[in-house]
Amino acid sequence: MKNQKLLEKIIRAIMIIIGAVITAYGLEAVLIPNAVIDGGVTGISIMGAHLFGIPLGVFLFVLNIPFVYLGYKQVGKTFAIMSIVGIAALSISTVLLHNVETILGPEDPLLVVLAGGLLLGVGIGIVLRNGGALDGSEVLAVLLSRKIPFSVGDIILFINAFIFIGASFIFGLESALYSALTYYIAKNVIDIIQVGLEKSKSVRVVSRKSEEIGDAIQSRLGRGVTYSQGRGGFSNESTEILDCVINRMEENKLVSIIKDIDPGAFVVISDVSEVRGGSFKKRDIH
Repeated sequence: MKNQKLLEKIIRAIMIIIGAVITAYGLEAVLIPNAVIDGGVTGISIMGAHLFGIPLGVFLFVLNIPFVYLGYKQVGKTFAIMSIVGIAALSISTVLLHNVETILGPEDPLLVVLAGGLLLGVGIGIVLRNGGALDGSEVLAVLLSRKIPFSVGDIILFINAFIFIGASFIFGLESALYSALTYYIAKNVIDIIQVGLEKSKSVRVVSRKSEEIGDAIQSRLGRGVTYSQGRGGFSNESTEILDCVINRMEENKLVSIIKDIDPGAFVVISDVSEVRGGSFKKRDIH
């Protein structure tokens, strides 16, 4: 059992290193030569390296260390170790790839943004999916969200707004705008890498015809359902609640099924970041 856990950690560390190398290549071969930066600590490091002539890898490692310590205190030792592996790999890779051939020039700014965003998104997504981090701003945002009434996403957006404003003074307004677009593309690619293309959705249905709806979902969508008892707060009547998990491509069909059986049913559909266990895998219904 211990050997299996050790092997899993080694595989995760290797994947984190691969993700860090991909990120470094995106920075050194695409973005930095075209004066386009990333957000967070990485963006600050790129501006610092440009202003002071110090290697980017040095800034990346030094500036991220305090956030790794915060992550160790708040999240745990494994997260801190995996983050150190990722940050060290990113720092070393940026130094080794500093003189790599630039694959896109300033004459193709949109291709630069697209390619850079994709490479950053894939690299950072692989790292996050394996339990590490390459940028301390995310750790800071999580900690601040516990103290102030803003979400993690809002705080990261606020931090990056200041970083991109600073980039406009160093690299120019056009480069800052391209940097913001690159960050947006990378963020969406990260979500795809972490969650997958078939994003899951949780469905809760409150209806007097819950069993009939459940039978239709199982026969027409091939999804398992779970029933539980509830009581209406206003009517004080007992009712049956149906829960199931679908993918986003099945949402319209499910809504259609519910409307056909009970147009007055109360339906709540929400995004699910991860599904484990149970019998979520769709069975063949054809």
